[in-house]
Amino acid sequence: MMSNRESFYTIYNTIMNLDPKVRFVTIIDKAGIILFGGQREGITNYLSEEDQKKSIKHVTNAWFSRNQFSSGIGEGLYAMAEYDKVKRFTFPLNYNHIIYITTEPDIDAFTFVKNVLKIINASSRIR
Repeated sequence: MMSNRESFYTIYNTIMNLDPKVRFVTIIDKAGIILFGGQREGITNYLSEEDQKKSIKHVTNAWFSRNQFSSGIGEGLYAMAEYDKVKRFTFPLNYNHIIYITTEPDIDAFTFVKNVLKIINASSRIR
């Protein structure tokens, strides 16, 4: 059985290899702590390191607070925000972790989401 770290690496690597337009993939816990992740080599960071941390904290808080309504409308499958320079995706990996991804803005979001959900479903044993 793989450790969570090995599983996180597999998820990270598989998502990074889905499309060259993937910029950044990270796995985060409920406290907003990055457990695994990184960015594609050679890309330009649009945010400072401090702003990246704030963005990750915001995404984490938004995801876990949004799910307070899941008993009425069901579990969230993903969230996407589109900006001029990037698309930002958030997926639940399980009840304790989320996957936060940024891509180039012209990625085919429908296909990308479908493929990430397949990866998450295949890794459903992670705690």
